[in-house]
Amino acid sequence: MPGIEALAERLSTYLGPEQVNLVRRAYFYAEQAHDGQRRRSGEPYVTHPLAVASILADMHMDHQSLMAAMLHDVIEDTGIAKEALSQQFGETVAELVDGVSKLTQMNFETKAEAQAENFQKMAMAMARDIRVILVKLADRLHNMRTLEVLSGEKRRRIAKETLEIYAPIANRLGMHTVRVEFEDLGFKAMHPMRSTLIHRAVKAARGNRKEIVAKIETSLANCLAADGIEGEVSGRQKHLYGIYKKMRGKRRAFTEIMDVYAFRIIVDKVDTCYRVLGAVHNLYKPLPGRFKDYIAIPKANGYQSLHTTLFGMHGVPIEIQIRTREMEEMANNGIAAHWLYKSNEQEQPKGSHARARQWVKGILELQQRAGNSLEFIESVKIDLFPDEVYVFTPKGRIMELPKGSTAVDFAYAVHTDVGNSCIACRINRRLAPLSEPLQSGSTVEIVSAPGARPNPAWLNFVVTGKARTHIRHALKQQRRSESISLGERLLNKVLTGFDSSLELIPQERIQAILSEYRLELIEDLLEDIGLGNRMAYVVARRLLSAEGEQLPAPEGPLAIRGTEGLVLSYAKCCTPIPGDAIVGHLSAGKGMVVHLEDCRNISEIRHNPEKCLQLSWAKDITGEFNVELRVELEHQRGLIALLASSVNAADGNIEKISMDERDGRISVVQLVVSVRDRVHLARVIKKLRTLTGVVRITRTRA
Repeated sequence: MPGIEALAERLSTYLGPEQVNLVRRAYFYAEQAHDGQRRRSGEPYVTHPLAVASILADMHMDHQSLMAAMLHDVIEDTGIAKEALSQQFGETVAELVDGVSKLTQMNFETKAEAQAENFQKMAMAMARDIRVILVKLADRLHNMRTLEVLSGEKRRRIAKETLEIYAPIANRLGMHTVRVEFEDLGFKAMHPMRSTLIHRAVKAARGNRKEIVAKIETSLANCLAADGIEGEVSGRQKHLYGIYKKMRGKRRAFTEIMDVYAFRIIVDKVDTCYRVLGAVHNLYKPLPGRFKDYIAIPKANGYQSLHTTLFGMHGVPIEIQIRTREMEEMANNGIAAHWLYKSNEQEQPKGSHARARQWVKGILELQQRAGNSLEFIESVKIDLFPDEVYVFTPKGRIMELPKGSTAVDFAYAVHTDVGNSCIACRINRRLAPLSEPLQSGSTVEIVSAPGARPNPAWLNFVVTGKARTHIRHALKQQRRSESISLGERLLNKVLTGFDSSLELIPQERIQAILSEYRLELIEDLLEDIGLGNRMAYVVARRLLSAEGEQLPAPEGPLAIRGTEGLVLSYAKCCTPIPGDAIVGHLSAGKGMVVHLEDCRNISEIRHNPEKCLQLSWAKDITGEFNVELRVELEHQRGLIALLASSVNAADGNIEKISMDERDGRISVVQLVVSVRDRVHLARVIKKLRTLTGVVRITRTRA
């Protein structure tokens, strides 16, 4: 393997002598630090940092990145502190090295948790300096190239992590060359047999295709020459993992994928790209709907190119990409190409570099909102999906979102507050469901209302990490405030029975109970009570008296207002509605579940004051409540329509309807009707009884 001098020679083609010497110094420092350490393959350890620096040199990275590459394992593996590196090589290099280093000092429950925490740490460092991720990608690339010395299980684990996280990150940063190598190496480690078979098949197919490829290439080159356009035409190879993904995802045979011939035409400037497009469309007929202009609207990772598919000779499909030399460099090296093209350090980042910064900023926002590192990494994985849809705001601004995004994802992409207060949407000026997947080119308008809150059901259809994280965060906050409010009411209800209240309890007594329960704030205690994790009756007993002293059970019911939100739910087994006699069952983690007083499911705990609580309906309760009815009636034409119009006439609403015929003449219909209270239900039943042929109506309970 070439040593430091060979690398220094390569670096001198684009770095100054002083910078090359700094990289050399970092190498000798690393060599000394890793002295005596060997890799699994038996080579001296320093060959790894040298190889990582060499990968970065291929991308023409700056000297600080190369120094960090040389030193990237020093903190982690040799016990040299970050401060020592800072003194030797400066703060910037030390920060880069620290960003790439794993958290080795901490013990984690699982491998997944360790992986998530390490990624979280790296994301924080990336926000300070984007080069952290480039050093990390080069480090991972060399590890993937030398994977065969590891055990099978470890190989698969590293390959899986690479395919799930590092390959998509390389793609997100526009680094096509690195992504392709990650995917092919990861595929080989995960599925060695499949990789070998596809490799053999590709080799055989390429041999058979040589003649056709040469013919198409010649006709494309002649076509450009005829129009006086200078351009470079080359055949494009499909990579193994790409073929495998198409075979799996699109359920296509290998021959179908290999029947498409792919070419790339590279020209000098942007307007020539469009001239080439016109020329090739004159040569062969284009396939309708297959033209994509990524020059006018670049992909999220900064990729730019014109894509078109043509009907070639004998109806052979030809895929063509047309781009400039700079676009080609950007497509292959992505953000790393920024260092190749930049003229001075102070320049504002633009193109793929600005996009990468934007993405890292988004990651940081996810990290601040996520509940824990595993939730964070799940959100990042979601956001790394490469396919985008491009939609417009009503003012004509283009927003790029992952494929399958909905109006809720769009709302959160515009602004968190827009997402949180979103109630409806218009897609191309028509009202549409919030769950409808967006199509490229649509104009999306969000209808929001002050005081609106995210709906937990949104989590079933949103696809962006930002939307998912913010919805979860808002629901947690909402649930906490609702739990505190309910907990306070429950505790005060019990305390009132003993002629006391929370305000009358001495502060020292409250503090003593909080430290006994290992809680910091009174709000934490009230939240626990509201969620059903602690019983108000037990807490009141501890607040008012010494341990073990028995207190009488509280008298009088607690009024239900219907505005308690997420911490109060209505039992599906007995579907209580206002006017019914009810009790509340405190269920750990769920809060309070309202049951009918005579519900069989709670008969055993009905009189236990620690589990059940007497409830009543508040006089001003509003809202809709579902109730299930069983209607037996003679079979007749238009039965469902008759039932629906009767319920509607009584101001009710049918939520669900199902029918099972009992015999030839009598039909049994199960209705779920939403009503306001018992009086309203009586009106609905009365209206249904007026229908001819109704035999019996009963309110059912599961």
